[in-house]
Amino acid sequence: MVITDTHTHLYSEAFDEDRDELIQKALDMGVKRFFVPAIDSTYTKRMLDLKNKYPDHVFLMAGLHPTHVKEDFEAELAHIEKIVTENKYFAIGEIGIDLYWDKSFLREQQEAFRRQIQLAKNNKLPIVIHCRDAFDEVFQILEEQMDEDLRGIFHCFTGNLEQAKKAIDCHMKLGIGGVVTFKNGKIDSFLNQIDIHDIVLETDAPYLAPTPFRGKRNESSYILNVLEKVADIYKMDIEQVAQITTANSKEVFGI
Repeated sequence: MVITDTHTHLYSEAFDEDRDELIQKALDMGVKRFFVPAIDSTYTKRMLDLKNKYPDHVFLMAGLHPTHVKEDFEAELAHIEKIVTENKYFAIGEIGIDLYWDKSFLREQQEAFRRQIQLAKNNKLPIVIHCRDAFDEVFQILEEQMDEDLRGIFHCFTGNLEQAKKAIDCHMKLGIGGVVTFKNGKIDSFLNQIDIHDIVLETDAPYLAPTPFRGKRNESSYILNVLEKVADIYKMDIEQVAQITTANSKEVFGI
C-alpha cells in the first residue's frame, strides 16, 4: 500500500529535533510520497536540502504563501520565477488568499495569486491553493483564469458542498486532511457526495493534526488517521482509498 501526503511542511522548524525519525516512521507505515509546499524564499535552501536527502520520496513546490505577501512581494515572485528554471518543481504552491489574519494586503495577495497562476500555466504546472476566509475572492480569480491549463489542489478544503463542486469545476481536486476527523469539521457530512477521484489526502504537518492528536504537532504518519476516516465515509477498504488517492495525486502532479 502506497500512501501519498500531498501537503506536508517537512522542512519546518517544528521538526528540527526529530525530522529523520518522523520521515522514517511515515515511510515504514506506507507513506512513500511527500509533496512539500513553499512559504517564502527564506525556506528555499531547507527545502532543497530535504529533497537532496530524500530524492525518491520528496517532491517540491515553489510559491509565496498568501500570509507572507507583504510590500516586498515583487522580489519574492522574482525569486520563484528564477528557481523554477533551476530545479525540478512539481507545483506552484501554496498560493492563494488569506483574510483571516490580515486584510491590509488584499490587493497584493490578489496580484500575487494571479501572477503565480500565470507562472504555473507557463510552466505546465498545477497550483496548490491556500484559502482562508476568502472563498469568494479565490473563486473570482480562478474563474477569471480558467482555461485548459488550469489545474491543481484546493488545499485543506473546509468549504461546503456547493463550494466543493465549484472548486472541482475549476479543475481542482480537494485536499482532505485532519479537519475531516474533527467533530465540528462538517466536510465529513457531505464528502461521500463527491467523487473519490476528485480528492487527495494530506496532513499539512505540522499543523491541523487529526483526531486523536488534535492540538498537537501533526506528522505525515498521521495521514493514516485521515485515510481511515475517508475510507469509512466512502465505505471502502483503506488500501483501495490509498490506491485511488495516490493515483489522483499522480494525475494532478503529472507523475
